[in-house]
Amino acid sequence: MTGAGARTAVVAGASSASGAALTRALLEDGFTVVAVGSDAGRLASAFDGLDGVDRRVCDLADESAVSALAAEVLVQHGGADALFHLVGGWRGGRGITTQGRSDYDALHRSVFVTLFTTSRAFYDQLAARDGRLAAVSATAVAAPTAGNASYAAVKAAVDAWLQAVADGFTKDGTTAAATAVVVKALMDDRMRAEHPERTFPGYTHVADLARILASLPGRPAAEINGARIDAVRG
Repeated sequence: MTGAGARTAVVAGASSASGAALTRALLEDGFTVVAVGSDAGRLASAFDGLDGVDRRVCDLADESAVSALAAEVLVQHGGADALFHLVGGWRGGRGITTQGRSDYDALHRSVFVTLFTTSRAFYDQLAARDGRLAAVSATAVAAPTAGNASYAAVKAAVDAWLQAVADGFTKDGTTAAATAVVVKALMDDRMRAEHPERTFPGYTHVADLARILASLPGRPAAEINGARIDAVRG
């Protein structure tokens, strides 16, 4: 169990490149991290040997499983002080008629349903501890195209949900905050190494995203609750 006065952050999608970068940034800031992913092997590969990481395998689209996870975090860590949603995915097409239902359903499940279940399950803990909820939004919300219509629609739902959670925190009289961080796309050192000829215009490095997300617990709720923070690289 985490000691008195310690802070606990839940990172959903922790074994992704952005999740691994954020977990390390949070550890440096003194957080205990509950690193949640869908595959035990990827979690072990990402965090094996790191102190302060509680690795958990969970289907984040399964409401019962997520509720059980939240209950365990409450008992074992005293509750979550932050929930960072980094579960993503991308599917597109050449136009509106090529946006298949199966592609949309997969995006809806991985991107939105996982945010829906986790934010609801941890809402009371975040509200009680003046916590922080954050998820990644996309520039596609403001400028959707026929080719990325399904992705843009799902990300727009993410934005709307975060705004609603922010309103809930305010109306409940808490100083918890819900925030969207907007990117065009993400990149990491592996992508740079594999494509040295590319400049990745507008892409946000996962380390930069991690710094922005890790800064949220230290920022006033009035400044970030309901905000959309632009993390697009100039």
